Amino acid sequence: MRVLIIGAGTGGLCLAHGLKKAGVDVALFERDRTPRSMLIGYRVGISPDGSKALHSCLPPEVFTEFVRTTALPPKLINMRTEKYRELLVAELPEQADESRSEKSVSRIAMRTALLGGLDDVVRFDKTFTHFSRNDDGSVTAFFADGTSETGDVLVGADGAQSRVRRQYLPHARISDTGITSIAGKLPLTPENVKLLPPQAERAVTLLYGPRGAFVIIHVMRFETAGVEDDYIMWGFAASHDKFPELKDLSQEQLKQVVLDLTPKFHPDLRELFRLADPRTVFQIKVRTSEPVQPWEASNVTLIGDAVHLMTPGRGIGANTALRDAELLTRKLTEAHHGKNPVTAISEYEREMVRYGFEAVLASREQMDGNGALHKPVIGRVMLAMFRTFLRVTNAVPALKRRMMARDAAERDHVSSAHEVVHAG
Repeated sequence: MRVLIIGAGTGGLCLAHGLKKAGVDVALFERDRTPRSMLIGYRVGISPDGSKALHSCLPPEVFTEFVRTTALPPKLINMRTEKYRELLVAELPEQADESRSEKSVSRIAMRTALLGGLDDVVRFDKTFTHFSRNDDGSVTAFFADGTSETGDVLVGADGAQSRVRRQYLPHARISDTGITSIAGKLPLTPENVKLLPPQAERAVTLLYGPRGAFVIIHVMRFETAGVEDDYIMWGFAASHDKFPELKDLSQEQLKQVVLDLTPKFHPDLRELFRLADPRTVFQIKVRTSEPVQPWEASNVTLIGDAVHLMTPGRGIGANTALRDAELLTRKLTEAHHGKNPVTAISEYEREMVRYGFEAVLASREQMDGNGALHKPVIGRVMLAMFRTFLRVTNAVPALKRRMMARDAAERDHVSSAHEVVHAG
């Protein structure tokens, strides 16, 4: 059996490793010209389920290299106002077993690690255009350079703009959440550390401001030399109507937009915004998939953002893609050993559609530009109630333990402790 994978993102690389490890003939095609092309070096939070999937699919030496490239994991969830006033601070669960632990990793470092051992599998500068099914039951993928490849199974792992999905499930829709986000990075220096909110150095820090404004801060400190320079990353998000037209703005101008929208935020936070390296600043309009009714299985299937794009509201996109990769590896390995491939894919899709779109809806709840928090009057009331809830929970140990236990339980299904509840 030969499997063709389109897209060398997190899910595609994990799947390629899993299939190669199982002895399946696999080829992966990526449109980027080089391994580091088009990558923005922002952080990815890997949940226990994500770690489990990677440990299952990756060869031991590649998993060890992946772990080596991770940053120090956060120990706290650190929720505050835009003026750095404490709302709730709680310890995150620790897990000594690397195959089940939370991890913090740079997207660039993660891709570099996951490419290890796949030189004979990954082909760069291959832009997929379309596929066709053949009379003998095989499927052929065509590329912009005029070449084609034929296999028994085609997997679209080509992200939010998936061309495989557009052809295979043309009725699947991506919708705008009404949220815009601008993010940036700056070096982790002793001077810049002093600008961070209290307890932010080993925490995921979430700041809740007026009119639905939200800031997340990650501190990325790498123990292993040569992986990447230590850095602070911040992300600012609010509903579209709060922003001017961003289309033609430079990266320096995007940074100024954040400063213009936060005149009453803590001055140290504004300094973190100001000090971001303009080359690292980017903006996105947050989008998400609309749930799709189950479809008849075939020898074409999808994983990750190609099928269930979700907002960053709960940090579960990459982890759900890894879960897809682990599940599809198991099912295609069964097909490699004799099960009908379409039956195997049908079993994968039945499970993936259920948990994948559960995750889509959970992440959408946390980033909805039409939500009450973004409204002028009711938003102030909702923000006050939300802050009061967090303060009360923070003051009552039993409530705090219950909240963290609930989040841990949800994490076993679709979530990562790195992104607890975001209001919005």
